[in-house]
Amino acid sequence: MARAVSRTPKLPSATIGVIGGSGLYEMEGLEGIQEVRVKTPFGEPSDSIIVGTLAGRGVAFLPRHGRGHRISPSELPVQANIYALKSLGVERIISISAVGSLKEELRPLDLVIPDQLIDRTKSRVNSFFGDGLVAHVAFADPFCPVLREALYRKASEVAGRVHSGGTYVVMEGPLFSTRAESFLYRSWGASIIGMTALPEAKLAREAEICYATIACVTDYDCWHETERSVTVEMIVANLLRNVATSKEILARTIPVIPQTRSCPCATALQNAIITSRDRIPAKAKQNLFLLIRKYVS
Repeated sequence: MARAVSRTPKLPSATIGVIGGSGLYEMEGLEGIQEVRVKTPFGEPSDSIIVGTLAGRGVAFLPRHGRGHRISPSELPVQANIYALKSLGVERIISISAVGSLKEELRPLDLVIPDQLIDRTKSRVNSFFGDGLVAHVAFADPFCPVLREALYRKASEVAGRVHSGGTYVVMEGPLFSTRAESFLYRSWGASIIGMTALPEAKLAREAEICYATIACVTDYDCWHETERSVTVEMIVANLLRNVATSKEILARTIPVIPQTRSCPCATALQNAIITSRDRIPAKAKQNLFLLIRKYVS
């Protein structure tokens, strides 16, 4: 009698990932939808991932905070989220996030496609590497320029006020800024402040995934003299007004993203792994095989 052979079901594939922020827990327009749970060496992702097609492109959607907004920014399983998307074949990630404005001209309900980051987090794991395997990845330009340009072009067709460029301060949270901190970040010339772009952008770069953000301005943080300081009610109200806009931007952007990649994101690890190949621990090789297989045999 032949023995039954256990096989791991093949996961669906997608080349474009979308990480939805507060208020964006689903993505309309996907066809052939499958809901998959992906196991990773870094634990469970925030939620199951919805995989389908949009305009013939494979898309994977992940709600950052879990459906029902169950996970705090400081508790997000970002390693698992990025690794899970990578395992589905994702090469580009579009992130949607709520931010506060640090500049008068960036008004609530405006959209920003930032090009720089300042890391003010302090309790988050921000690298896949360590435990005997060292890599130093270039991160001077944290957002993919090709993906940024596509997002800005299509966002400008949909939204009233869209700003290209700007520095995004990523704070730890979950509390909002003190007034002194808000004035400090303004003195640095920063544009917006939020809680989620890091370590997402860093881990995406280590995974050789292009990453860009649609930042939805919901408030003026707490620096503004004539506007109310940020509250949860303010954020939710303004964010919900931007959800439909964000969905329309995604629907227009995904079909025009180039099929092939020529940006540096695609080869970020090429010269970054410093550890001698014969000294890399077997466990590190196993856990990071998906990321390093092109460079480490």
